[in-house]
Amino acid sequence: MSALRPDLAVIAQNVAPGSSVLDVGCGDGALMLALRDERGCDARGLEIDPANVAECVAAGLSVIQGDADTDLAFYPDGVVDYAILSQTLQTTMRPRIVLEELLRIGRKAFVSFPNFAHWRVRLSLLMGGRMPVTPQLPIAWYETPNIHFSSIDDFRALVGEMGVKVEDAWFLSGNERRSAAAANLRAEHAVFLLSK
Repeated sequence: MSALRPDLAVIAQNVAPGSSVLDVGCGDGALMLALRDERGCDARGLEIDPANVAECVAAGLSVIQGDADTDLAFYPDGVVDYAILSQTLQTTMRPRIVLEELLRIGRKAFVSFPNFAHWRVRLSLLMGGRMPVTPQLPIAWYETPNIHFSSIDDFRALVGEMGVKVEDAWFLSGNERRSAAAANLRAEHAVFLLSK
């Protein structure tokens, strides 16, 4: 795969070639480009930032401006093979509803998010008493778009409550994959493949 952020590379490698995809919170479209050009996917996107939408459209991508919290309701049931939400869940107002919508729109859903229970985050809070700024969470607490800080264990509990099937999961620190054992402590971010 082209040079993608680690979680996006995992997603790109595990989307079936030729699939239809909706990338919610697609950012600059890097994942969509890889899926279109390297996997032959029909990739479409939804993005809240107008500058990112313009960048995507300029690159020939099919992206519309919209908000995951409100605009997913307008998509039909089962319209794509995969709905993708990468590093966006923690920025939504109602994460559970967004997850329900992803699994309604897509037959499967990829969700990636930062793990706020990683040992560096815990250590920073313990030693410094302040919200951490790390390479994976580089923005100060008062400027971050993150409004729902969760851990891998929090996410597992939520999908369990929802009766959602976890088909696969990847736990990452930088570019390195971590085992599921102690992932809540050792992984900086996670990628889950979900289905109903």
